[in-house]
Order: sequence, then C-alpha cells, then structure tokens
Amino acid sequence: MREQKRGSGGVPPRRDRLLKEERHDPYRAKSKLADPTGCPECGACFREGRWTWRAAPVDAPRETCPACRRIRDDYPGGYVTLEGEFVRDHEEEILGLTRNVEERERSEYPLQRLMGIAKQEGGLLITTTDAHLAHAIARALHHAYQGELDSAWAKDESLLRATWRR
Repeated sequence: MREQKRGSGGVPPRRDRLLKEERHDPYRAKSKLADPTGCPECGACFREGRWTWRAAPVDAPRETCPACRRIRDDYPGGYVTLEGEFVRDHEEEILGLTRNVEERERSEYPLQRLMGIAKQEGGLLITTTDAHLAHAIARALHHAYQGELDSAWAKDESLLRATWRR
C-alpha cells in the first residue's frame, strides 16, 4: 500500500482545488501603464484602466497600443473564414456588414480593428486585432444570412477562429 503524503497537522493535502491558469497574451502590458498614456500611432488613450478614443494630454507618456502592435507585427487576434457560393455572390453586402460591425465596435473599443480582408479559394479570410471583434462579425453574418457557424476559442480566449459558410 502506498503511503499518503501528509500536509500540516498530519492531514492529507487537498487536490481538488482549481488552479487559475495564467492568460498568455503577448500583447498585454507587462505592467500597469501610466494614466493617461497615448498611442503615437492611432491616437488612442489609456485612461482609467482601458484604451479609449479620448485625446491624451500633450505631455502624457507615449506607448503603442496593443492593436497597433498587432497590426505592425501582422499577428491577428481573430480569424473569420467565409466559405460558399453565397459569399462569392454577395461579397459586397457581406463586406459592408463586416465594415459596419467593425466601425461600431471600434468606436467604443479602440483595440477592436480589422486587420485585413483577403480573397482565398472558396471565399474570404477576415483578420482582426481582437477575438471579440471576430466573434461579433461572425455572429452578425450568421444573424443576417443564417448559414452555418463554427467557432473555436483558444484556451485563454485571446484568439478566435470562426468559420461561416452558406
């Protein structure tokens, strides 16, 4: 019989506690930014713990925001693949809807931006700076045109791969 290890006071240690996994996002700030901090590339301002479109004071420290860094590094936070004949036949409508969703989300959340829209065999590939924008685009397409939607979130929810087909 195997001997059970004992914790303090002779009681066996508990093994049923959930460990909180660390979120791995290479674009998340390593330390808290000064309040306010301005992005020199897009003009967004880090204020009260989040990025906003309010203007930063002239003398505020400058640091490139995560969205601008993702765009510069070509490292998307979300992928939406569009497949099927419907996509080919209604490409302009679909792109209009995609841009409207991005405009709405970006107006409130500066880190949610389109990175690119590329034609690929059988459809389109949309890349975004944020997983939540990719999710919003995929859901809007599914709501507007039905079809089939598959979404796969990364373990830490910092990346989304969605496929919509019709």
